[in-house]
Amino acid sequence: MVLLAVLWEAYKAVAPAEGVVIGGLTVLPRTSALAMPHVWEMVARSLEPVTRSPGAPPLWLATVQAALVTLGIAAVGWTIGVAVGFGIAVLMQRFRTAESALLPWVVLSQTVPLIALAPLVRRWGAQLELGSLHWENWMSVAVIASYLAFFPVSVGALRGFSSPERAQLDLMRAYGVGWWRTFASLRLPASVPYLIPALRLGAAGAVVGAVVAEVSIGMRGGIGRAIVEYAASGSSDPAKQWSPIFGAVLIGLLAAGFVVMLGVGLRRYRRGEVTQ
Repeated sequence: MVLLAVLWEAYKAVAPAEGVVIGGLTVLPRTSALAMPHVWEMVARSLEPVTRSPGAPPLWLATVQAALVTLGIAAVGWTIGVAVGFGIAVLMQRFRTAESALLPWVVLSQTVPLIALAPLVRRWGAQLELGSLHWENWMSVAVIASYLAFFPVSVGALRGFSSPERAQLDLMRAYGVGWWRTFASLRLPASVPYLIPALRLGAAGAVVGAVVAEVSIGMRGGIGRAIVEYAASGSSDPAKQWSPIFGAVLIGLLAAGFVVMLGVGLRRYRRGEVTQ
C-alpha cells in the first residue's frame, strides 16, 4: 500500500495534467487535482465530516461502517459459495459422469455478467414465499457473492481431490478401504495445498460480487452504494470519492487475511501450496 501511494505521487509529479494522449486516445490517466488528488488530501478529507450537516460523522467512520456491512454480507456469500463449491467438487470426484456433466457448466457460469444477473436475483428472490421469510436486498447480494466464490473452490477442490498418486490410491484399495474412508484419510488432506489458494480467490470474488451487487440493485448501507454516492460529488469534492474505494480495499485485505489465518491452522498439510 505504501508503494502504491509512492507510485501514485510519482506519476502525478511527472505526468502531464491532461494525461498521455497518443493519436487522440488517452493511454495514461490525467493527473489534475480533480482526477488524481494527492494522497495526503485524501487522508485529510477522511478526517472531516461526510457532509456539512450538523452531527455528520467523520468520513472515515462512515466508510468503516459501510465496509463492515459489505464485509458481513460477503462473509455470508463466501460461506455459501464454499459449501456449494466443495459439495460440487466432492460429487464430481465421486462420479466421473458428474464431472463430465457439471464441470463445463461450472466454467460457463462465470461468463454471465454480474451487473445483469443481480437485478434478476433480486426479482426472483422477491417472488419467493417461504412462510414468514421476507427476502431482503442483502440476501440477493449474498447470493451474488456466493456465485463468484463457488467457482474457484469447486475447481481447486477437484484438483486437490485428484492429486494423490496412484500408488497411494492402490494402497488404500489393497487395504480394502472404501471411497469415503479414502476421501477423508487421503484425498481431503491432500487437497489442502489446492484449497487454500482457492479459498483466497473465493474470498476476493465474494467481496467483488458483493460490491457489484450493491451497486446493481441499489442496496443502501454498503460500500458499493457509498462508492456511487460519493462519486456523484467528485467534481466538487474529488478527495471524498476515494474513501469508499479504500474501504473496499480494506475489505479485500481482511477477507484474504482471514483465509491466511485459516491456512495457518492447516499448515501441517501444506507441504507445498499450489497456485491456481
